[in-house]
Amino acid sequence: MTSKHKEMAEWYQRAQEEILDSMDEELEMELDDDRLSQDEGGKSVIPRNVYFKELFRLQGELVKLQDWVVENKLKVAVLFEGRDSAGKGGAIKRITQRLNPRVCKVVALTAPSEREKTQWYFQRYVANLPAGGEIVLFDRSWYNRAGVEKVMGFCTDAEYEEFLRTAPEFERMIIRSGVILIKYWFSISDDEQYNRFMMRIHDPLKQWKLSPMDLDARRLWEAYTKAKETMLERTNIPEAPWWVVAANDKKKARLNCISHLLDQIPYKEIDHLVTTLPARVHNPDYLRGPVPKEMYVPEVY
Repeated sequence: MTSKHKEMAEWYQRAQEEILDSMDEELEMELDDDRLSQDEGGKSVIPRNVYFKELFRLQGELVKLQDWVVENKLKVAVLFEGRDSAGKGGAIKRITQRLNPRVCKVVALTAPSEREKTQWYFQRYVANLPAGGEIVLFDRSWYNRAGVEKVMGFCTDAEYEEFLRTAPEFERMIIRSGVILIKYWFSISDDEQYNRFMMRIHDPLKQWKLSPMDLDARRLWEAYTKAKETMLERTNIPEAPWWVVAANDKKKARLNCISHLLDQIPYKEIDHLVTTLPARVHNPDYLRGPVPKEMYVPEVY
């Protein structure tokens, strides 16, 4: 084997290792998901090898969609709503995992400040809508007012009713401005939410996910159900329909959501110019200075 062939073989091996390392990131998240699943009810009906194969295929398509969005300066906004522990965050992670964070951005707004409370309700969301060539994923959205704010009494009845009247018009307005708006509701059963909450309670790595608000949401399951039904009824419009994701099975929910999202935006693969690395400049008078050993992170592993 010539030195050139040997160099190419070594490079190929390293490239394969990089790909496997990238896949390990997803495997780590999956193992974390399954860590406390002790009964059949917590396991997916999709075999793990099938799940990974389909997930990586769909993520490859998401990269093509991203390139299409950038090339055509599309503006895409995707809303993720659902009960606490419904799996919105897990789906968002899988969508963004292989994408450019400068193109695909996640917006998860905290509670409004005192100043924001005096603004038009939709104002802080408008500031986060996508520009041309961007995909914005809202991890909860303006529909907070139709859910948690309504149930927990954080808004008045008049503000709630005004929201239900205004939301469809607001969405039609941003759609007319060129934004592609897609809305998902992640639906889980009463029993499944109970199981997921119990897993969080007993998992020291996930206890931070449980807040007093989450516990109240569990107590007020029926009130949230009524609010959800009203929201879907009043804001399911032809221009921006709601899409319900059956989410009791996390793996199925992720694959179905990503597959559906890809179907909502007609896209084609963009041809890219072949990239070649330029020759590195070598200056004979350059000497690399030594780095003191104490500056290095200790190699514990």
